[in-house]
Amino acid sequence: MKIDFIDVDSAISHAKQLLETERDISPALKSALEVILLLVTVLLNRVTLNSKNSSKPPASDPNRKKGNRKKSDKPSGGQKSHVGTTLQKIDDSDEIEIITIDRRTLPKGRYTADGFETRQVFDIDISRVVTEYQAQRLINGKGSVFYRSFSR
Repeated sequence: MKIDFIDVDSAISHAKQLLETERDISPALKSALEVILLLVTVLLNRVTLNSKNSSKPPASDPNRKKGNRKKSDKPSGGQKSHVGTTLQKIDDSDEIEIITIDRRTLPKGRYTADGFETRQVFDIDISRVVTEYQAQRLINGKGSVFYRSFSR
């Protein structure tokens, strides 16, 4: 990686190589310098991450190149000739969940029930159902085996 025309990777690897070849250095100083080089490498890798070399989405990347988008002459929204559709409510919901009001959060006073506001959410539930059929077997006194066939 290069920062301001400095090849940081080669500088770090050169420093590690010099550290390995140095004989007159104490083990404590050597390990401290290795830790410092490791921290420098980790921090530089973190600083140089962007949306192109990480899983960071472009919208959350503060260093991304922002292009100048031109304002379109077209109005926002769908095309004029497009007919939209909405899912229609059904009468027999599979589940009904009652959401009650916590009356402690309301201003003081008398309240009477006035029905419900309803919303329906259509969830698609894909599930696997495995059915195991077990046919009974019987053995008679002579050792013959009898079982019911699986076909109905």
